[in-house]
Amino acid sequence: MQLYNKLSSKEREQLIEQAGEERFTLSFYKYHQLKDPKAFRDFLFLNWNKLDVLGRINVAHEGINAQLSVPAKKFEDFKTFLDSIDFLKDVRLNIAIEHYDKSFLKLKIKVRPKIVHDGLNDATFDVTNKGVHVDAIKFNELIEDPNTVLVDMRNHYESEIGHFKNAVTPDVDTFRQSLDIIEADLKDHKEDKNLVMYCTGGIRCEKASAYYKHKGFKKVYQLEGGIIEYARQVKDKNLENKFFGKNFVFDDRRSEKISDDVIAKCHQCGKACDTHVNCANDGCHLLFIQCEDCAKKMDGCCSIQCQDIVHLPYEEQKRLRSGRPDGNRKFKKGRSPVLKFK
Repeated sequence: MQLYNKLSSKEREQLIEQAGEERFTLSFYKYHQLKDPKAFRDFLFLNWNKLDVLGRINVAHEGINAQLSVPAKKFEDFKTFLDSIDFLKDVRLNIAIEHYDKSFLKLKIKVRPKIVHDGLNDATFDVTNKGVHVDAIKFNELIEDPNTVLVDMRNHYESEIGHFKNAVTPDVDTFRQSLDIIEADLKDHKEDKNLVMYCTGGIRCEKASAYYKHKGFKKVYQLEGGIIEYARQVKDKNLENKFFGKNFVFDDRRSEKISDDVIAKCHQCGKACDTHVNCANDGCHLLFIQCEDCAKKMDGCCSIQCQDIVHLPYEEQKRLRSGRPDGNRKFKKGRSPVLKFK
């Protein structure tokens, strides 16, 4: 049985280009108690590999969180397979507004302690006692209510390029950090304020809503399907779009445009820009915002130091980064001191 990728990203990219067929980028999640995540992981890989499904999927005892790329012509087969699994029957699929055939180049299904890193001890509260799910229409009504506090449950590099009107956007690196900050800020309003939350696809808010209810908040709401589903409903139902900018996504597209507003700036020169890139120096790989002019001037690098390194022979670059920690772990996303306008 093949339970791993045999093709490199480059080989897969070439096959996709040669096929010239449309692929759908989509995501879904489901909290469900799995007795054997490893067996479930292998079951998924065997079946999805046959359908040429690619993506990044986390499986844990608490359920599944998936970001995928599916061939358009095999989408119905993929949906039929999902519906054959009891707890995934009719699961909501968040289909991307902007399609990109090479959003994922490998099928990676990993068994994790949790389907999203939240840093919470789930044994202390009921994760199924979640808040009220609201659609785009109700969400738009709620966030115009003066008694509502709207909270972006994403990280700083996500909300930097796009967020909802009047949203509180905590300057945090992790989801867990947001939870304590919001609770502290609203400690005197647990009963009288509407706590309305949103994230990319809904999974973080699902856990957060149960956590805040456990902490005594009485009026807890979450945007069903997150920004992805909101954008689809706004388009399909001709609703007023209250989201400004881009939605950060966790695939090779990095973002999808929800409105024409550019609310961020290049981290190197300060010019209006909302394009995330990874530093061209593989020993750094820092995620940051870079405009076209700076990309050309800096050869796609975040600093002069990294620019000097990418001009070295490949073997020398490889030697320099040997044994060093991954750049994202060292600098965090967009936090490097070399970025003047971060």
